[in-house]
Amino acid sequence: MDEIAQMASRKAFWRLMPFLMLCYFFAYLDRSNISFAALGMNKELGYNAEIFGFGSGIFFIGYFLFEVPSNLILEKVGARIWIARIMITWGIISFCMIFQDASWNSFAVPIAAPIAAVYRGLLWLIGTPSHFVDLTPNSAMLIAIRFLLGLAEAGFFPGIILFLTYWFTAKDRAKMVGLFMAAIPLSTVIGAPLSSQILAHVDGVLGLAGWKWLFIIEAVPTVILGFITFGYLTDRPEKASWLTAPERDALAKSLAEERSKREAIRHYRLGQALSNPRVLALAAIYFGNVTCNYGLTFFIPQILQRFGIATADVGWYVAIPYFIGMVAMVLWSRHSDATGERVWHVAGPLILAGLAFIGASFADSLGLALIAFSLAAIGIYASVCTFWTLPTGFLTGAAAAGGIALINSLGNLGGFVGPSIVGHVKQVTGSDSYAVLALAAFPILAGVLTLIIGHDKKMEMAGHAVPAE
Repeated sequence: MDEIAQMASRKAFWRLMPFLMLCYFFAYLDRSNISFAALGMNKELGYNAEIFGFGSGIFFIGYFLFEVPSNLILEKVGARIWIARIMITWGIISFCMIFQDASWNSFAVPIAAPIAAVYRGLLWLIGTPSHFVDLTPNSAMLIAIRFLLGLAEAGFFPGIILFLTYWFTAKDRAKMVGLFMAAIPLSTVIGAPLSSQILAHVDGVLGLAGWKWLFIIEAVPTVILGFITFGYLTDRPEKASWLTAPERDALAKSLAEERSKREAIRHYRLGQALSNPRVLALAAIYFGNVTCNYGLTFFIPQILQRFGIATADVGWYVAIPYFIGMVAMVLWSRHSDATGERVWHVAGPLILAGLAFIGASFADSLGLALIAFSLAAIGIYASVCTFWTLPTGFLTGAAAAGGIALINSLGNLGGFVGPSIVGHVKQVTGSDSYAVLALAAFPILAGVLTLIIGHDKKMEMAGHAVPAE
């Protein structure tokens, strides 16, 4: 990349990355704040562990169904319009979580009842009992709104991953993805203490429970950001008025040359990408990461509270593992870019996460639990930022849009499986330890699969002065 293109890339970094991180901060906050709302919501609305786990995870079924179509639409209409639409609709639906105690059966039951019936059927097939009680107006609303929230947010994350390929070359991509995804643990580092303080100090204001204020306060900024996105984002370098004409031309040329050299090695059409065994294997790897990630995310406040922590203080303790994971994510992605190595940068942390979950299942004190969960967070977040260099290393254009979305949608089914496993095992055994232990196999198997499929470094680094393996 020549000097002018490098200057343009630096401008793009400062223009785009802080804003994208802010958007993803609220995306993750709005999908995961239910974990703190549960500290008051579950008791008030009568949710047991299994209903809560199922309701939390059903978000990812809606997410799965609309993920690929959403990313293909983004490729056609542009990130600016489509990302703005996604944010506005998910903010409005997240706000609607306050209506769970409203008797809106006519709306919720037609959506929730078939989903719950399929869940019970799956449990029956594997021969395990369900403690999922009959649907009530409250639980039907929980399931329906979380399902619709998943539909609304579908396409945001893979859309941004695709968007980054329009602006940054492969040699910088793990760093950019790592910075973008640092918003995940950052949303917990900041959002966890904020959420616990809202629950403790705003409860009862204007007659609303603290958990309702939690959803209101954390949904409104997303809607505002959605409208800002419409005017702020630029779809591609060629349209960037904030770059000079030579900078636009140089950056666009650099990205086009990289793409053409990669496609000269192998060009995947959309249909080939969606049926490619490597794409499906990457989806399985991502599934392992997501399963343990959300199995932990939705339950960690409840797990730590059993050590006697006050509701107002839970958030500070939850923030510790995520802060450590955030630092590890940024440093690990930089190391991967510096060395050009991808496979062990994905597999090693995944295996670490699995071993940490095994250790967490035996933790009998708050200190040991925090150490184990911190190691798990390091493994989860260090692996995931480098992971996304694997599909973007061999897919381009519409194939990248569809392939990335397919990987993300299939992988994010782990966001349903993880919380559902934790909720079900906890309800059946009465133990957090067995529930945490049940998650350990997923990242370990994902790490082993990463080592098996490897990575085509020649494709990723096409156009760069880096020797192929």
